[in-house]
Amino acid sequence: MAAGQFSAVPSTPYEPPHPMADPGYGKRSAPDQRARGERDFAHLPPREAAVAAYIDRLPDGADISVKTLAKWLPYGQCALRTALNRIQAAGHLRRGSECVATDEVLLWVTRTFFSRTARDDEWWAAFSRGDVPQEARRLTRSRAFVLLAALGRTAPALSLSAADCVSLEPQVSEWFERGATEAQTLHALTRGLPAVVHHAASLVRRRLLDKLPPERIDQAPRTVLRTLECGMCRAPGSPEALRDGLCARCRNETVDTPTGPPGAVPTDGVQERMAAVRAGLVPRQDRTGRARGSMARARR
Repeated sequence: MAAGQFSAVPSTPYEPPHPMADPGYGKRSAPDQRARGERDFAHLPPREAAVAAYIDRLPDGADISVKTLAKWLPYGQCALRTALNRIQAAGHLRRGSECVATDEVLLWVTRTFFSRTARDDEWWAAFSRGDVPQEARRLTRSRAFVLLAALGRTAPALSLSAADCVSLEPQVSEWFERGATEAQTLHALTRGLPAVVHHAASLVRRRLLDKLPPERIDQAPRTVLRTLECGMCRAPGSPEALRDGLCARCRNETVDTPTGPPGAVPTDGVQERMAAVRAGLVPRQDRTGRARGSMARARR
């Protein structure tokens, strides 16, 4: 009877993680984004803001196709397609392709690039070329200054004043420019300290000079092979032609389409071109006379 008095412990139903796309496909986060905040998508309508916030929290490689999102969000495929187009128009999303190099071949894979920070068409055009413009940021303390200011937490004997941090900042910055990490720099400065440190700044300056790593050899910049395509009809195009992620046809703009096969001469210039060709031809009587003269000379 006592066993009948126990109540079942409420449990949260298990929800599997959002599915990932096939290797090489799915979401790709754009670089150089601001830190996540509560008002990242406040400028979007509620539905679009909810969809964008959900995609923003998915890892790279997640399947964000309309069919998959419809299984995880309380919206139908038609509503999600409209929402994604509006998110794209706001500068958070672009669709395209990218060339991925393997050990054997070069593969073109479909990409859906997502940016928490809204970008304009000029930024996306630079991104497709592999030349991402850096965002203007508020000036803050450098990595070198932060490391020096916190040095006393790792080694109390190396506690530095603000003036010492400013003085030593260029030397630490040079370490970072040569590829050293914070952990490597801290290890070089704090390992094997003497029993008594009489002047912390002098010791740090000496170690930064004596243990300076070699200059890093920069590798040649990698060529980026990346294209963008219209978010509605999926036709590839130049970044300049895909304003807000849509081609001119999907924006209902008139497009001057050339007629005829590639390389065909425009009809309005045929007569002028033929007249120029005729003017350069030798008259038939002149050609005949020249030929007879050449034959006579040959017989002699």
